[in-house]
Amino acid sequence: MNNIFVYLEIEDGIVSDVSLELLTKGRSLANELNCKLEALAAGYGLDQVGQQVFPYGVDVLHLADDKRLEPYTSLPHTSLLVKLFQEEKPQIAFMGATTIGRDLGPRVSSALFSGLTADCTSLEIGGYEDRKAGKTYENLLFQIRPAFGGNIVATIVNPDCRPQMATVREGVMKKEIVDPAYKGETRKLKVSDYVSDADFVVEVIERHIEKSKLNIKSAPIIVAGGYGVGSVENFKLLHELAAVLGGEVGASRAAVDAGLAEHERQIGQTGVTVRPKLYIACGISGQIQHIAGMQESAMVISINNDPRAPINAIADYNIIGNIEEVIPKMIKYYKKNSK
Repeated sequence: MNNIFVYLEIEDGIVSDVSLELLTKGRSLANELNCKLEALAAGYGLDQVGQQVFPYGVDVLHLADDKRLEPYTSLPHTSLLVKLFQEEKPQIAFMGATTIGRDLGPRVSSALFSGLTADCTSLEIGGYEDRKAGKTYENLLFQIRPAFGGNIVATIVNPDCRPQMATVREGVMKKEIVDPAYKGETRKLKVSDYVSDADFVVEVIERHIEKSKLNIKSAPIIVAGGYGVGSVENFKLLHELAAVLGGEVGASRAAVDAGLAEHERQIGQTGVTVRPKLYIACGISGQIQHIAGMQESAMVISINNDPRAPINAIADYNIIGNIEEVIPKMIKYYKKNSK
């Protein structure tokens, strides 16, 4: 009771990265709250899930293994979570802000009247004083996310309703093994106790999954371009620099909206979240929506002709100049000095 739950997304028996990232964050919060970290896996053929998640500090793994639960459909997974949460009464529940999480999270929170904060960029534990009600709350989940189009960063608290639910996008949290030998308890759920036959009214006949050809999320070096790059031709310079460095090319939303780059390269609040060793921001102003997707980069180099660009404030190195002049020089010298 009052533990932290993480809903695991599983594809072909493999737990998704976003679920492992949430387990890492959940473990640190559970340590802070002195409670257990629990996880739920729902699908078919889940025998290998335990060995994947226990090293991340999972104390209890709930397994709902039934052929009808794979692939994901809304009704049975919703019924399963709602009834399990009613039994276990967790204080906090996390899901990935994926197509599944964005479908499942609101359904579960609505059924439990618990509330849900979507697309959080940070999760912390803290206290809150409600002066109007004259109440003080301890150990609340601070659900932090950009709001009003990214113009502010909002901290959202849920003082009275449980569980406190939040979704987080892939890449926002770090993925870190606690102990390779960590052992938790496995509880096998009798699916018929949680899900009725009526919940299986939808049957998936066929699935087509097209995997992304890009791997921006795992790239150690990213050369990202914004609207300030100016043209598709100038974006080709970024591709050339990325090729020399062995990195990938990213883009801001403004660049994608202007047709300078493909949507799958978009980094930021409405794109992917990255944490490379080196992030070279070219012609990017640095609005909070973009910063949210790359602020965990180990080193940031900003190339911009505006010395007052907001991104310069978080960059480790600022190069003030035009892309057309700076990038070719970087390409030339990297080629010259690379082994």
